[in-house]
Amino acid sequence: MALTRDFRETVQARAKRDPAFRKGLLSEALESYLSGEAALGKELLRDYINATVGFPRLAAHTRIHVKTLHQMFGPHGNPTTSNLFEIVAYLQHAEGVRFEVRSARTASPRGKRPLPHRPIPATSSVMSG
Repeated sequence: MALTRDFRETVQARAKRDPAFRKGLLSEALESYLSGEAALGKELLRDYINATVGFPRLAAHTRIHVKTLHQMFGPHGNPTTSNLFEIVAYLQHAEGVRFEVRSARTASPRGKRPLPHRPIPATSSVMSG
């Protein structure tokens, strides 16, 4: 579902003035990736980047061309794992947070383990530092 320009502007305005909202937006983006929802994760990261550091500053710190960054987080983009983690590391540093991934067991009928093709829910926590 494509978001309207007004909605994106509203999200960006709130992110600029509300640190808790910014951290939540970044957290939701990462949790989306971890739960297998890459398209949503890319969209949320794009909104977060636009509302905070901006693509030119991110490009300067990651040494990834700004046009390439825009393409990565576009509808058909597919950032490599190394690029994604480098970007996330910088965004955490810029925001002053550190995310941790912890395993969470899901209730399975009769103690069976979930099938490998299903995303396993992960929890993340924000630690200000």
